[in-house]
Amino acid sequence: MKYLIKSPEGAIRASVQLPASKSISNRALILNALSYSPYDIQNLSDCDDTEVMVRALNSDSRDFDIKAAGTAMRFLTAFLSKIVGEWTITGTERMKNRPIKLLVDALNSLGARIEYIEKEGYPPLRIFGSALQGGEISLAGGVSSQYISALLMVAPLMENGLILNLEGNIISRPYIDLTLQLMEQFGVKATWNGQTIRILPQEYKPIRFTVESDWSAASYWYSIMALSKNAEIELLGLFKNSLQGDAAGAKLFAQLGVGTVFTDRGVRLKHTGNVTKKLLYNFVNEPDLAQTFVVCCVLLNIPFRFTGLQSLKIKETDRIEALKTELRKLGYLLTDSNDSILEWNGERCEPEMDPVIATYEDHRMAMAFAPAALILPQGLKIAEPEVVTKSYPAYWEDLKQAGFDITEI
Repeated sequence: MKYLIKSPEGAIRASVQLPASKSISNRALILNALSYSPYDIQNLSDCDDTEVMVRALNSDSRDFDIKAAGTAMRFLTAFLSKIVGEWTITGTERMKNRPIKLLVDALNSLGARIEYIEKEGYPPLRIFGSALQGGEISLAGGVSSQYISALLMVAPLMENGLILNLEGNIISRPYIDLTLQLMEQFGVKATWNGQTIRILPQEYKPIRFTVESDWSAASYWYSIMALSKNAEIELLGLFKNSLQGDAAGAKLFAQLGVGTVFTDRGVRLKHTGNVTKKLLYNFVNEPDLAQTFVVCCVLLNIPFRFTGLQSLKIKETDRIEALKTELRKLGYLLTDSNDSILEWNGERCEPEMDPVIATYEDHRMAMAFAPAALILPQGLKIAEPEVVTKSYPAYWEDLKQAGFDITEI
């Protein structure tokens, strides 16, 4: 399936009920289960990643297929390693090629017993759940924060707790902070001094919990605001003092001419006219915003140099290569280096006559490129648009409500 997306004919007027935060939803589900809570979590995300987590936690099966949900793969691997029984966990072909060895090695060193069913270092896994001893381990701080969060959430239930030493540069720190803050809301305290996180043996306490709206999803609407000449956009359910690291996107979009006004309903976006000549930013703490800013900057003709992108190569696809490939179709030549830097200094090439943006089974590729329809006179064709269900199932409907013309072709 493909969509042809065309710009609204008139001004954009949108009041958008954003999806609930996937990052918070998936952590809260694990913590809710570990606390044996009698309460259902309110305002859970309805995205694919959260639905597979809900199904797994409510299932009587011993075999789990989490499809393309990387968060569910990491979190459930740690969770199941302490639940007595024999379990298997698998996913899509892409998931079977996403590394998990670091997490498995760490869990096995803490008393778990996890085996690879097919390829060494990758799902699917066979997990023999039992009590975890815990202890002290070291882990590179430059790995996916989901590995670290997975370990932290089960740490208080280890017999000796956990001392986790993070070595080198720590990436995606706000996601680790988010995990620790949510754990504290469920009654567990941790200490983080320097590079070391300590969690003593403790019990989680059941609480009533409501999930806030998703700042990652908000970024696409900020991009639409930056690229539009005439728009009024309100985003509901966002909070100024958010637990989410991607809330930093609001300050960064200020450099692209988008101001943020917080209200009692969420935020209202406004044009400020203050646009930087070149955008330099380290995305080590907000890697999920990188695609949005790459696409938005080239369409605004703003050169950029983005660093801290090392985790992009192990996401749903190699996002650095995917961005270079798809933007070349639109006439933009990006360069990358050190597996962590992506930049554009205004280099152009001949665009394809009838480009179709490939999405690589990656929801953020589809959502980051869709606002390009505001700039391209012929509109934009996007392949496999249904990938947005991974985190924002109502994305296309929300764009239609805002006046975009979206046709299946």
